Amino acid sequence: MAYSELVKNFSRIREYMREFYVYGFKSREEYTNKSARSYDDERRRLESWLKDYMGFRQTPEGKNVFLSVDSRSSAHNPLYKAWKTKSFTDGDITLHFLLFDILYDTTVSFTIGQIMEKLDDCLLQFENPRVFDESTVRKKLKEYASQGLIVMEKKGKAMYYRRAEDGILPDEDILHFFSEVLPCGVIGSFLLDKTENQPGYFMFKHHYITQTMDSEILYALFTAIRQKRSVTMETMNRYKDKITEHHVVPLKIMISTQSGRQYVMAYNPQYGRISSFRIDNIASVKTEEISDRYEELQKTLEGMLPHIWGVSTQGWSKSRMEHVEFTVRYSDEEQYIKGRLEREKRCGIVEHLDNNTSRFSADVYDASEMIPWIRTFICRITDIHFSDSEMEERFRNDIRQMYELYGLGGDR
Repeated sequence: MAYSELVKNFSRIREYMREFYVYGFKSREEYTNKSARSYDDERRRLESWLKDYMGFRQTPEGKNVFLSVDSRSSAHNPLYKAWKTKSFTDGDITLHFLLFDILYDTTVSFTIGQIMEKLDDCLLQFENPRVFDESTVRKKLKEYASQGLIVMEKKGKAMYYRRAEDGILPDEDILHFFSEVLPCGVIGSFLLDKTENQPGYFMFKHHYITQTMDSEILYALFTAIRQKRSVTMETMNRYKDKITEHHVVPLKIMISTQSGRQYVMAYNPQYGRISSFRIDNIASVKTEEISDRYEELQKTLEGMLPHIWGVSTQGWSKSRMEHVEFTVRYSDEEQYIKGRLEREKRCGIVEHLDNNTSRFSADVYDASEMIPWIRTFICRITDIHFSDSEMEERFRNDIRQMYELYGLGGDR
């Protein structure tokens, strides 16, 4: 079978893209998940989309491939190309163009019988015409109707089909911004392809392009949230190479502005709690029945949010809150520290004790999520307190070890 750059199953290419881009390319010899033939095919497929961003490095173990995307020279997410190479059969593409040729006029509608007659007239012009049965055509029209491309109208006992009016596209600048920043931005990229697509004005210091690989999962979750439905999710444990099934009610999508990671906050009836799931660890989503507790669960989550620093709800089920408080002192030339505290305080409270001293405090379900952020104020912290004494001791011990590492004195 000849190699093709077109994709039949996006979930498969999603895994390869993550292996190659997020975790770094492995050499042909190191890649053991699939056969060497599969490795070569997927590598060639990625090269056909991303050749301008790929490099090669020769190591003693062999030739390693890597991807490098510089947002200063690439304003658009190159990974969107993977979404625009879906495979199709000869019958699919033939029927697609014939149907839209027949339904060209948006003011004229036809019954399935009339469409079949026109199809036959078109196909008879060919020496070896394809044959489409009425059931296949009806299913294809229903599929297009679900996508908003075809309008179905019942007149009497007959169903009529006509082409939908073309929608008015948003301003190109809006599409440029949407496609690179917002969830499911690949939709904006598809819409941009229908415009003149002039160069945009946006450049991004932090460009989280790998989010596009999870667009299909994210779309399914957004649909479930909008329809207030539960879902069955399969999640991957990459360390144990294990798939776990969860029956949950998705409530909210949360995205880290620091790392770009995407999470879904969902209620798990098995454990009776709301918890988070990393979207890049979700292998599949299947929409289920409408949840009769959806409004109640949404209110519960809204009440929890003022005490969630990141996405962890570790202490909520035990009604346990952890208090964190620290004081920082900064010079007259470091007034930006005051601005940082106000900008990054999230669910915390900032008190400005004087022109050079501020105190931060927060009551959260999981204080361990705050540690990396608190560390960024080291050398300016004059006092710190955790209600969890073990956590406070670990933090102080980390500081002592750092001082020892750098040969600094003083009791910290």
